[in-house]
Amino acid sequence: MADSSSSTGDRYDVVLIGGGIMSATLGAMLKELEPDWSIALFETLDQAGEESSDPWNNAGTGHAALCELNYTPRGADGSISTGKAQGINEQFHVSRQLWSHWVDRKTVGAPRSFINALPHISFVWGEKNVAYLRDRYEAMRAQPLFADIEHSEDVDTIAGWAPLLAEGRDRSQPVAASKFDTGTDVDFGALTRQLIRHLGETGTDLHFNHQVSGMRRGGDGRWDVSVKNKSTGEKRRVAARFVFVGAGGGALSLLQSSGIEQIRGFGGFPVSGKFLRTTDPAVAQRHHAKVYGLASVGAPPMSVPHLDTRFVEGRRTLMFGPYAGFSTNFLKNGSLTDLPFSVRPHNLLPMMQVGASNTDLVTYLVKEVTKSQKQKMGALHDFYPEASADDWEMITAGQRVQVMKKDERGRGVLQFGTELITGADGTIAGLLGASPGASTAPSIMLKLLERCFPAQVVGWRGRLQEMIPSYGHALNDEPTLLDEVSEATRRSLQLDV
Repeated sequence: MADSSSSTGDRYDVVLIGGGIMSATLGAMLKELEPDWSIALFETLDQAGEESSDPWNNAGTGHAALCELNYTPRGADGSISTGKAQGINEQFHVSRQLWSHWVDRKTVGAPRSFINALPHISFVWGEKNVAYLRDRYEAMRAQPLFADIEHSEDVDTIAGWAPLLAEGRDRSQPVAASKFDTGTDVDFGALTRQLIRHLGETGTDLHFNHQVSGMRRGGDGRWDVSVKNKSTGEKRRVAARFVFVGAGGGALSLLQSSGIEQIRGFGGFPVSGKFLRTTDPAVAQRHHAKVYGLASVGAPPMSVPHLDTRFVEGRRTLMFGPYAGFSTNFLKNGSLTDLPFSVRPHNLLPMMQVGASNTDLVTYLVKEVTKSQKQKMGALHDFYPEASADDWEMITAGQRVQVMKKDERGRGVLQFGTELITGADGTIAGLLGASPGASTAPSIMLKLLERCFPAQVVGWRGRLQEMIPSYGHALNDEPTLLDEVSEATRRSLQLDV
């Protein structure tokens, strides 16, 4: 344990590790709540938003649980559960409110630079799946959050919503689609860079090409953070009262280096994402929607197939995937040693137990990695029967790290979604996991503030309600407030379909 003189470098109130949407969101919130706090941000790459927040590395753009079928499972009794979808949709409304607030304050630029209106569609085929989607429609429309859902089992109607789904399809095949016109596409790379630019303009010390190798608790109670300037090779330490580890796939090893008890038992398994992409206007301009299907048996939620319109730097493109790949990197720009070096005595057994109890997932990954190009196009043909291989290119998207942890009985289990880890005394926090991640960053940061700064949150409550009018409310229980919030953010973010 270092003594109080160990922190020989700069001293900050807050150190943010990682230049993605999570650090950007937390930094921008803290700058507004406590403008006098000193903040530093350290990012390994040469600019912000280049890993999971980059639009080509982030498959989950605008997750609002409108079309993602894994959030509305059918139970053993045959009923459709909408609870998880409601929770995620509530969180996305929080995101919209905060982004609206930042647009109004000119913290970020014009809404169209990072968010665009885009219908969200769920699409299935086969009698069993059609029956599921019909039951899902009935369950969802009973909830105020999802009251504007539309549903059809008519091919011609579906063709009007998304022509590529219907062209060349066997008319005898049972199909169904549900649609929300209130969906969006979000470029989290653009949003991240705008927020971090704002942080720099308001006094945050931004350090790109700086790699954090670890941290330890100093004798003065501050965190001693070890940093290397990759351009010069210079190594130094900085001290912080609070540290946030928003380093994507790199967060696990950094949290392990901190020695906090709360990270014990956690492990990670990397899954690469690959997508087919077309920029051919003859194809891309004829599809204006985010269309999600059902996942293959054994597939993780992050692998649900989808055919998405994307808006990146003002250009409209179309993506289909993901196709799973494998690399031992935890980051796209990471190291092949990331996975083996993450294994510790405390997480080895849980990781082995997860592997033994999830053979269907292992089988799925092996099949994905060994798929031929013809098989990959076959998956696209399920959505877009007339797709031509000549119009599409395969791109490698970002790395996702599937979280493994101990359950209440101490056995290893897969943890889907995003996991917020906080130290016992609230002086350190970090994030593990993937989807819905970026789309719910503001809600995750609210939870972080409540856990790590409970005394300050009492004084911040008024400001937080100005930033997020529904803060402290469940919109599904208050339809009038839901309508007010939805209309206000629609106008502010210019989300006219």
